Formats: sequence, C-alpha cells, structure tokens
Amino acid sequence: MAGPQCCDNPPALNPNSGEGIVEEFGGLLSYITGSSGSKAAILLVSDVFGFEAPNLRKLADKIAAVGYYVVVPEFMHGDPYDPNNKERPIMDWIKDHGVDKGFEEAKPIVSAIKSRCFSTIGAAGFCWGAKVVVELAKAGYIQAAVLCHPSLVTIDDIKEVKAPIAVLGAEIDQISPPELLKQFEGVLSVEGFVKIFPGVAHGWTVRYDVADKKAVEPAEEAHQDMLGWFAKYVK
Repeated sequence: MAGPQCCDNPPALNPNSGEGIVEEFGGLLSYITGSSGSKAAILLVSDVFGFEAPNLRKLADKIAAVGYYVVVPEFMHGDPYDPNNKERPIMDWIKDHGVDKGFEEAKPIVSAIKSRCFSTIGAAGFCWGAKVVVELAKAGYIQAAVLCHPSLVTIDDIKEVKAPIAVLGAEIDQISPPELLKQFEGVLSVEGFVKIFPGVAHGWTVRYDVADKKAVEPAEEAHQDMLGWFAKYVK
C-alpha cells in the first residue's frame, strides 16, 4: 500500500545537488555518478519525490566512491509528488506514476547499463522504488537487490524474487510494518535478510535532517548495510 507516511519529511529538491552529472540514459534523464571503468553498476530507484533529492544523490555519490557506476533515473518525468498540492493526494498522483510503468521504464535503463559493459548490476529502491526493484529481481534483470522501507511490495512478490535481497525496514512504519517484513524473510527462496531499525520511521534512509545526529546515524547504518550487501553479491 501507499499512504501518508510516503509523503512525510519531503526533501527540498535541488537539481544541482551531488557530485555527478545529469544526462539522458536509457530513455530517461538520469543522475549519473562514478567511473565508467568500474566493474559493477548500481541502479537507485527513488521514492515519490524523485531523483533531485539531495540525500539520495549524496547516497549515490557514496556508493560511487567505493567503486561503482551509479545511475539514478528520473522516473517521475518532472512531476515528483508535491505534498503541498492538496488537490492531488498521493493516491491520485500514483495513478499517473504506477510502479508497473516504472518497471517497464527500468528495463531499457538496465539494457543501457549492460551496453556499457557492466556484467553485474545491483539495485536499491526506496518506498515507491522498492516495488520497481522487486519487479526487476523477479524477472532476473539484476544480481542483487536492497529494499529500503518498501511500499506496495507483497509477500507474493517476495516469493518470486530471483536475486539475493536485503530488506531494511523501520520500526515505525504503517506502510510496511515490521510484522509484514518479517513474513518476507520467511518466504524467501534466495539468500536474503530483513533488518528492522528501531526508533525510525518510513523514509528514514533518504529523508532525514543532515543536521540531526540521531537521524543521520541510523541512515548511515542502513547505507553501510546496503554497501555490504552489494560488496557480497555485486562487486
């Protein structure tokens, strides 16, 4: 499901944030960071606020810094969710930005990554983006997956995942509560784990206040878990 927590703590979008570049890639405008000479690539699929979120780009740069080529596509087509638009609540917005459409648009992104001679690809999805990553993992497009506070992902989805998968969840999450995520772990047919972070809420890995140490620490712990998973199954 999607709900109000998907929209909490909206980031101040900044098209100039990050150390990478923005260019067309696989049919979508994308934020790209890291060396094309890297041995592996990582695809990041954003939450409903899109690819201009500074914390998301900062994470992409962090992943690139340890040796990956990172692509963050603009699946929102210039129309990220706007919580201030009361005439277009999240469930109306998502009708124009379905995860099925995101999955279809992700396929040529993966093809474009492979055309750059990357033989292994990992993907991480946040909230809305987690469902897109799950669909990629179900269809065999990626070698490893990480879900951060997933939205719209079902137990039946997890049963069909074909790539090693790490699920990073929040203790305070009405969309994907810990009870649901623990069921994910029980139905996996591939390597994987579920980790619930205490005291944090849905969105904590990318929608945190950089000046708040108590918010930064669990976010960075999740980032390190992500990097560890990719190091094991992608690099």
